[in-house]
Amino acid sequence: MPLRLTPTFRAALAASDRPLAGMWVCSGSPVAAEIAAGSGLDWLLLDMEHSATSLETVLTLLQVTAAYPVTPVVRVPWNDPVVIKQVLDLGAQNLIVPMVSSADEARAAVSATRYPPHGIRGVGSALARSARWNRVDGYLADASAHVSLTVQIETTTGVAAAAEIAGVEGVDAVFVGPSDLSASMGLLGQQSHPDVVAAVHTVFRAARDAGTPVGVNAFDPVVAEAYLAAGADFVAVGADVALLARASESLAHRFAAPNDGERASY
Repeated sequence: MPLRLTPTFRAALAASDRPLAGMWVCSGSPVAAEIAAGSGLDWLLLDMEHSATSLETVLTLLQVTAAYPVTPVVRVPWNDPVVIKQVLDLGAQNLIVPMVSSADEARAAVSATRYPPHGIRGVGSALARSARWNRVDGYLADASAHVSLTVQIETTTGVAAAAEIAGVEGVDAVFVGPSDLSASMGLLGQQSHPDVVAAVHTVFRAARDAGTPVGVNAFDPVVAEAYLAAGADFVAVGADVALLARASESLAHRFAAPNDGERASY
């Protein structure tokens, strides 16, 4: 029986009358991913770049989140056509490619997501979950309609080229990473520095001028709200590992601290 795939992140952004809120799943835990998927957030970033998440783990995370009304977005570890091909074949419909700093790098990412003659994606739909083992009618002809690509700008070079990157055909959204951007600016760890915030706003303007949705990573609620007020179309506002770290520290501070009120050190 012919099957239909779920709407893409591109479609979710286009259909929404408000910015989309999401969070990272870095633990690789299917339980954490399922809890987050049922939270009411709009999208989840399943991260392969800064975690031990493997291809097999990505497959499991996609399967457990599929039961919930949330859009999973997989961040691949690099702009690598082999990894992109594998992740797409696992059934990921939405990708984030990190460290895109030029229009040529953006075009390479687009090419990796598309079958010939429009790209270089290897053809294996009969063998892969992406087409549900050839149960999705017309998948080969319509594959690009089932895939959404977000590129991540994280360097000063990328900020300077933001207009060209956002204007590349096939780039569906731009995501700004203030952590690496601050490092690129010589402000390591200072994501909220005024110069970093100004650079993020530069990308916002360039993306808006190109008609491309733009988002940003912002775990500080005050910073996230400021970026939303500045016109962000989507924001990542937390991560499973960060939430667990801060909540467990809060418990330790309350229940395991010495009598002088300071948190115990073990």
